[in-house]
Amino acid sequence: MNPDFFTFLALGDSYTIGEQVDSSLRWPAQLARRLREERFPLSDPLIIAQTGWTTDELEAGIQAVGPTGPFDLVSLLIGVNNQYRSREVGEYRIQLRGLLNQAVALAGGRPERVLVLSIPDWGVMPFAGDRDRGSIARQIDSFNRAKKEEAAALGIQFVDITEISREALGNPSLAAEDGLHPSGLQYSLWVDEALPVVREILLEAGGGI
Repeated sequence: MNPDFFTFLALGDSYTIGEQVDSSLRWPAQLARRLREERFPLSDPLIIAQTGWTTDELEAGIQAVGPTGPFDLVSLLIGVNNQYRSREVGEYRIQLRGLLNQAVALAGGRPERVLVLSIPDWGVMPFAGDRDRGSIARQIDSFNRAKKEEAAALGIQFVDITEISREALGNPSLAAEDGLHPSGLQYSLWVDEALPVVREILLEAGGGI
């Protein structure tokens, strides 16, 4: 590892690839930019993500790319499509556990360098206006409980951005043009939430301002 240059791997789905927003507005890109402004020498993220991916599809995507670590920071945001496709939380928990172990391995066996974000609530978006928003919220909360428990079991940092996502119900500026995915502004709020945690990760990894 080069102590003067930090590497960042971002794993996920549409929320990581930034569906409907410019690549510069993806939350991993915004995070890297904010950290560089604070003089943390963080590289642009290597992103392995695709709109629509579930946990098993992300695992296949990682295997196809074959990223070589160790990375100084690895983020994981996955699960909304498991919920959207009505898959079971129990199945999600098992597959997520495998992904978390992969993330730790890609972080050089250092779970403290892995960042897990909670699943946003797509039920508040205009796209879901004719859906049962309460049911979607309850399901998202159930998936997030499993995610938080599995992260905690491995000593992995967990950042909750679900409540931020729910602010889109009364704030259309937090939704992208398709009425389903987050806007760049919403992603910036996620970065605000994650930044203190990531700052500590990188300080412990040997960097600083």
